Amino acid sequence: MGGLIALLYGIVSYLMFLASFLYAIAFVGNIGHVPGFPNLVIPKTIDSGISGSVVESIIVDALLLSIFAVQHSLMARPAFKRVWTKIVPVSVERSTYVLLSSLALALVYWQWRPLPDPAWTITNSVAVLVLNILFWIGWGIVLISTFLQNHFELFGLSQVWARLRGSEVPV
Repeated sequence: MGGLIALLYGIVSYLMFLASFLYAIAFVGNIGHVPGFPNLVIPKTIDSGISGSVVESIIVDALLLSIFAVQHSLMARPAFKRVWTKIVPVSVERSTYVLLSSLALALVYWQWRPLPDPAWTITNSVAVLVLNILFWIGWGIVLISTFLQNHFELFGLSQVWARLRGSEVPV
């Protein structure tokens, strides 16, 4: 029973990652509507929402990014993992990391404060095209790089699957 619960937890954590990853693309790319899905609206992007002063926006955004960075970096440290796996089973350690990272990103998306004025604008159509191509290549590299490692181990699915089967849990 514990293995099945761990597997379900790992799947939910992975789905949260997937949602936060896809939302990151729309958020950073300032994509308000998903092409081909006219009714699918992204509620918040990097330039949408209520902006405060420049100083307020920078402070809030820096704090939000710091929360993600500290959580993401701290939980990845071997010393933290040694202590953490005394509380959380090894089989769900990675899934918990993935879930908390995804929730930290959701907090960033939700509370992000856009700057009141654009920091920069590009109007040259060729430059816009080049930047869009680089944007999509960058996200493609991020996704492909997870498979060049072991995508399912990286996001905790291999660990919970191993627990379900009663095999040695990869770390």
